[in-house]
Amino acid sequence: MLITCPKCFMRYQIDDRDLTLQRRMWCSNCKHTWVQPKLSENFAKTIHPSDASPKHVSNPALESGHSGSKVLPHLSDEEGNLIASQPSEYGQKPTGNINIPFVILVAGSMCVLLAMGLRASFGLFLIPMLSDLEWNREIFAIALALQNLFWGLLQPFASAAAEKWGTGRIIALGGALYAAGLYLMGNVSNPTTLHISAGLMIGAAQSGCALAVVLGAVGRAMPEKKRSWGLGIVMAAGGVGQFTVVPMGQALLQSFNWSSALVLFSALACAIIFCAYPLRTSKASTSPPSNIKTTELLSMSNALREAFFHKGFWLLTIGFYVCGFHVAFIAVHLPAYLTDLGLPSSAGAWAISVIGIFNIFGSYVAGILGDKLRKKYLLSFLYFARAAVFLIFLLLPVTFGSVIFFSACLGLLWLSTVPLTSGLVAQIFGTRYMGTLFGIVFLSHQIGSFMGIWLGGYLFDYYGSYSPVWWAGVFLGFAAAIIHWPINDRAIVRSALSH
Repeated sequence: MLITCPKCFMRYQIDDRDLTLQRRMWCSNCKHTWVQPKLSENFAKTIHPSDASPKHVSNPALESGHSGSKVLPHLSDEEGNLIASQPSEYGQKPTGNINIPFVILVAGSMCVLLAMGLRASFGLFLIPMLSDLEWNREIFAIALALQNLFWGLLQPFASAAAEKWGTGRIIALGGALYAAGLYLMGNVSNPTTLHISAGLMIGAAQSGCALAVVLGAVGRAMPEKKRSWGLGIVMAAGGVGQFTVVPMGQALLQSFNWSSALVLFSALACAIIFCAYPLRTSKASTSPPSNIKTTELLSMSNALREAFFHKGFWLLTIGFYVCGFHVAFIAVHLPAYLTDLGLPSSAGAWAISVIGIFNIFGSYVAGILGDKLRKKYLLSFLYFARAAVFLIFLLLPVTFGSVIFFSACLGLLWLSTVPLTSGLVAQIFGTRYMGTLFGIVFLSHQIGSFMGIWLGGYLFDYYGSYSPVWWAGVFLGFAAAIIHWPINDRAIVRSALSH
């Protein structure tokens, strides 16, 4: 017969004999548990006569025109809960024709669009704020460096909280904190307030509503064969955010002062709270799923222990440091770098926007290729290509045309590493604690971001040039390309009795 999850309305086909007794059910889609009312003995006998071998007979639960359906096997957990883990072949979509994975994908993409778009615009505020407040660049650089550091430090905890209490709650909290931080940033009068608002508050907010938490929710919701594609869609949404929000920030700076622009951005950040609502049921399972072979029967402590003793996990972590160093330095310091070279202030906004629009294609293609090719080799190629693009940009004369070309090439490589890195974490260690494990890898990314932003400001004030940081980016890119090659990307297989 067909049973329906009362929370997400996913339908499952269960052997009718299993429901002659009152059973607790577990939904593999939304992880909800419920008590399924028992069938009467008379009704059970009309389905499975005692004098006959088990055969599937038409019953009222199948009167929607789907007769003669195949009865699928079931498993029970240690407590005797019946695991509803196999959707009926005609009931893979919830009632009301709502596709839960699609809804989670769209909602998650909107959260990333807003969070990453707002973040990408911060570099536009460097020169206006510092000119008005008469600060040096290191003060602003430290604030955004702290933002990335706090984001990384708090990310594992935010991901674990989302897996325990639900993604929607954590994203909504992050959106509210994002809005508050932007409002306070727009009203700063001293460096300490800037470091608290732009650094601590927005950094903590991004740990709750940006990449890792959303990617964990989408990774759990998407089928395995489409997981990298779904993660690529989310990262492409980040590029859409850059392409749309950064020009909006430039327009606001031209129409208002930097303070008013940040206050208006604060209002925009409130939209993240509403986008979090469809993700409210997405959390990791506390009950074991049916596929024991694929890494799901595991406590968090054992998952962490397993990852820490896996060489590939640390190679991914080191490689992601380089990604953070690259993108953070570019996002914060590129507009100022171009202005120093005599290009108009709009060149920086154009550069970040072009990076954003090409990131859409790059992330999407990376997601598709990640389902077809080995992710570790793709990552090696991406980091090598980044280093090569940096090198060419440094050697060629800097003009508006070369900036646009550089931005387009870099955009294709911008966040393409994220769906591949997160997908590789899920591939090796499973999806149950994907958010937490990727959060740890992401911490390294944010430490790299901290170093890229801070060194950019510090070395500029010391040497009067960004050249040392550019060349460091070239070296790190080639190094990252090398260390991804030997990663053991085979999935860990466990038995049900091992945990």
